[in-house]
Formats: sequence, structure tokens, C-alpha cells
Amino acid sequence: MPLNTDHIRVTHAGSLPRTPELIAANAAREENPADVEGYNELLTASVVDLVQRQQSLGIDIPNDGEYGHAMSAAVDYGAWWSYSFARMGGLELDNDAKWAVEPKESSPGNVQLTGFIHRRDRTIFAEAYNDPTSGIFTGGPKPFPKVTGPLTYTGQEAVDSDIANLKAGLAAAGLKEGFVAALSPGSASRITNEYYATEEEYIYACADVLREEYKAIVDAGLILQIDDPSIAENWDQISPEPSVEDYLKFTRIRVEALNYALRGLPEEQVRFHLCWGSWHGPHTTDLPLADLVDTMLEINAGGYSFEAANVRHEHEWRVWEDTRLPEGKVIIPGIVSHATNVVEHPNLVADRIVRFADVVGRENVIASTDCGLGGRVHPQIAFAKLEALGEGARRATKRLW
Repeated sequence: MPLNTDHIRVTHAGSLPRTPELIAANAAREENPADVEGYNELLTASVVDLVQRQQSLGIDIPNDGEYGHAMSAAVDYGAWWSYSFARMGGLELDNDAKWAVEPKESSPGNVQLTGFIHRRDRTIFAEAYNDPTSGIFTGGPKPFPKVTGPLTYTGQEAVDSDIANLKAGLAAAGLKEGFVAALSPGSASRITNEYYATEEEYIYACADVLREEYKAIVDAGLILQIDDPSIAENWDQISPEPSVEDYLKFTRIRVEALNYALRGLPEEQVRFHLCWGSWHGPHTTDLPLADLVDTMLEINAGGYSFEAANVRHEHEWRVWEDTRLPEGKVIIPGIVSHATNVVEHPNLVADRIVRFADVVGRENVIASTDCGLGGRVHPQIAFAKLEALGEGARRATKRLW
């Protein structure tokens, strides 16, 4: 991934607010899949407008806002994840598995996932989670799909559309760099498996399927962002709390499967996104970055994106004082947060950027958001945060160059 030469470059973590027209069109298509008249044209025009808006706000490396990752009405846990189910064969809807993932067998380290609804954070703060006035959004009690046959990739047309739309937007904005987000094997495999004999076989099957999407994005000359909350977020879905050593054993197979899916792809076109789950909760059971950073750096990517702006993780910038960033690689820390409606002041943005630059070098820092802003804050606030991010990066650049 190219290093900064004369300024702090700016990007974000993925999802951006959909337009009202696109939301309505997606709802109509969900109601009637044959109702596609004019949809492709609307999607392309929406992405082109969005890329130009990102460029105007100071975003150097934009994306398509994940506009092509439409959520499913049947499985509503965010487009970053559920989009993949529409691109995979071998799945059926599981009406009995509501917000739980229960592997059939012991995993490495004897660790068992208990599922999204059984988070330890949710148990500790049960009163707050169960109070509708608390503002903690955890999603609805909708069923997940399950794996009932051999997994196949069926998303060729969809990923081609993602690529074409982003390229049209980049051309209109006069930009060369852009990224497309795609799910990791570890995160994709967090649904019930009724077909594969072992967990390892199942995760590697996900890797084989998703590799097709990865390769299409990279072959198109775009940056591939791997979305993988499972590396950090699974920790909160294991009861009782395991030892860190056992958890890292459990995680290793997911890292190895991802590297298998990325084999032969140029690292400079790959960036990895780690987060602790974007729901607006206390997050007191998040695993510290210090316990994960070495595992994250084992992933074959040129850049590493992670939460660094929200109040649970901002202090962890100090991890980089004791962690060597491999030569030629960059960090992409969150500088503004999806977890608050407060818009960060550009001077605070600049301070946060300079803090990282002082530790790992100004050439190795790309400023970003903690997570995707789409669906997490109001659209007006989301774009105000991107504007603050762009302005703060310009102020940091004046201090660093």
C-alpha cells in the first residue's frame, strides 16, 4: 500500500448512509425481486455522487459506501455481513437459530461461541440492554441462514457491479485509489453449519468461496478491504471467558484461513479491518488491542484498520510504542468514531493523527473512521464527521510537513 509522501491521506471504514431513494428502491426489490427497472441506473448514479462527495470532503481513498451490499429483510444484522448470504450458494434460512451460533464440536483451545445474543457485555449490563430508552441498538430477533450443502460463490454479477460503479465514481471525481469491502472467512462462518464435518473444513470452504470475490476486486485494480470483526468480537461471545492463550488458538485457524484465501494476491492492494463490534453498548468485555496486535499483523495485508477513536479504545495508541510495524506497511486508525453523535473538532482529529504519526512515522498513517458510519449515526452527522476528518488531516499535515 503506498506510503504518504506529502500529506496525511484520508479514508474511512466502509458503510456510508444510503440516500432515501436508494433505501426505497432496496425495499421494493426485497418485496419483489423482479422489480429492478431503473435500479441499476439509480445505484450507479448514487455511487458516482457519493464518491464525488467523499472527494469534496477530503477523502483520498473513497469507496462505494457499500451501496451494493443491500441488507436482507430476512437477515438484518448490517449490510457489512448479511450481504454475503445473497452471494453464497448452499444456504437455507434457519428459523430456529435466532441470533445464536453454536458449533457442533469443540474448537481449538476448547472455545465455544455462544452467539450474538449471549454477549458477556449484554449479560453484565442486562438492565441497560433490555431498556428500550437506553439507545443500545443490537438488531432485531431475526433468523440466520444455515449451511446445508456445499458452499459456492454466486456473487459474480454483484461484485462486478460494485467494481464498475466505484470505478465510474473514481473517474468522475478524478481519483485513482478506491476500496471495496468484503467479508472474511472467519466472520462469514459465524452461522450454523449442518454440512461440513469439522470447523476447519467449514472455515476453509468459506475461504475458497470468498477468494473469488477478493480476486475480482484486486484484479480490477482496486483495494480490497477485509472486514473481520470476528478476530476481536468473538471474545465477547464466549462464556465463560477463556484465557487469552486459548482464544488466540481459537482465532489462529481464522487467520490462517484468511491468509489462504489471500494467497498470491498483492499485499499492497489489501487492507484489513478489525473492530470490536459496532453496536452502541458499554463494551467493557472487549479484548485489549495489546492481546491482538501480533495476531492482526500476521494477516497478509499492506494496511491495518482498527478502532482508535471511541472512548473504550483511544488509549490503545500506546500499543504502537511497543509494537514494530513491518516495513512498508501502514496503519489506518479510527480517528473519528461511529459511537457518538458528537462531531469531533478538527483540532482533536489533528492531535490524534499526530499522536500516531509520532509513534510509527508520518508516512505510515492513513486517517480513518472507527467503523462504517452508515446506519450508526444520522446521515447529516456522518458527513459532518467525514468533513471534520478531512479538515483535521489537513491541519495534521501542516504540523507534520
